Amino acid sequence: MKEATGELNMTVITIVAIAVIGGILALMWDPITTWIQNSFGVGADTTCPTGQTWVEGKGCQ
Repeated sequence: MKEATGELNMTVITIVAIAVIGGILALMWDPITTWIQNSFGVGADTTCPTGQTWVEGKGCQ
């Protein structure tokens, strides 16, 4: 019986930990996606005409 109770306790702890991490992720989702987009140039017009290359912060060169 003690072994089953211990397994139940670990299951509850795991579910609570996953819920806490999910809640933090849900609250931080917008800042995280904004940071990723700004870091990797997603959302910026990185398509340049033939013969030009994208230079971060300067556009097509």
